[in-house]
Amino acid sequence: MSNLERQLFYQKLLSISKKKMIKYSHSLILLVLLICSCQNESKKSELLPQGPNNWAFTAFEKVDSLNPILNPTASLKFECPISKEQRNWEERNVLNPSAIVKDGAVYLFYRAQDLSGTSRIGLAISSDGLNFKKQESPVFYPDNDSMKVYEWNYRKMNNSKIEDCKNCYFDGVEDPRIIESEDGVYYMTYTAYDGKTARLAIASSKDLMTWTKHGLVLKDEKYADQWSKSGAIVVDVIGNKNVAKKIDGKYWMYFGDTNLFIAKSDDLINWEVCINDENEKMISVLHPRMGYFDSRLVEPGPYAIYREEGIQLIYNGSNAANYNDPALPRFTYAAGQALFDKDKPYKLIDRTENYFIYPDKDYEKIGEVNEVCFVEGLVKFKDMWFLYYGTADSKIAVATHSL
Repeated sequence: MSNLERQLFYQKLLSISKKKMIKYSHSLILLVLLICSCQNESKKSELLPQGPNNWAFTAFEKVDSLNPILNPTASLKFECPISKEQRNWEERNVLNPSAIVKDGAVYLFYRAQDLSGTSRIGLAISSDGLNFKKQESPVFYPDNDSMKVYEWNYRKMNNSKIEDCKNCYFDGVEDPRIIESEDGVYYMTYTAYDGKTARLAIASSKDLMTWTKHGLVLKDEKYADQWSKSGAIVVDVIGNKNVAKKIDGKYWMYFGDTNLFIAKSDDLINWEVCINDENEKMISVLHPRMGYFDSRLVEPGPYAIYREEGIQLIYNGSNAANYNDPALPRFTYAAGQALFDKDKPYKLIDRTENYFIYPDKDYEKIGEVNEVCFVEGLVKFKDMWFLYYGTADSKIAVATHSL
């Protein structure tokens, strides 16, 4: 082989080697990119809700610049019509609000406790949904009426001696949820508590200021001592109004605070609990799930929303002591979402795997009851959803979501 032939042979070998190296480099780069892409997708999947759940709210953001938006005001005074004493009626806590839009403003109805633990319902009004002005006196409270036996602590009846005990005398009217009817009457479900048994009750108003109590939701004598609370009526959201929706000729309501039950009504005042004809027990439509954030209990949040996809219920869940969600402290309250058949409100068709809001701020983690975000108020207002919730049973905060 001549020198020229030998030189051409070496150049050809070098050319082939370079092409192989380039091809190998390209393959290596593609492999690295593929691995990185898989890792990124894995990280994204940890942050996104599991499953399709395209009917659910996914992007509520806490308004950290303002929260908590309501704190107890110790100076507000009110003469209790039962004891005839001046009470600092929200000195201890404010919590668990409902909300409704009227005359271009958000009316926030909230539970307030005095130092002895008696709950009354206060009202604060806002033109922007964020900054609220409180009314001086509660708008709903225990009184010398037919509901006193359910709303006044049994230990305080008949002028019994009051002992120095911080938690012995809890009572009152708690946790309002307000909707309106097609003819513009407002209906409020609330909890009447006598210090021993919580009972779901209902009241109505034409102006949100003066209320008429209509008694217990579970009126049947067999439910006289039945623990019941947290009534979420199914509504049609029409503009910024939450209007009670009839399905198959009836209004429907989810209630309960361990399992969820369901009731129906012709007039929003008189309710019939849905019963299993075989065992004559209340039908349970949503249950706690072991291993999840709602392993201890489930309890309705705001009203339930009638949608094309179904009936959407935001609910509060509590984490059990064990066999729970290990990522959350035990007994944490966080919120999830469930979807029921729009024609059969008792039929569960979907449910989110994860919570969408949970305690991660100091005022949500420490208070009268630690580790609590309890959602209860929801309105569509100024092209946004506003979600109002109690924090650690002590204060009130808000989160927003675009439409």
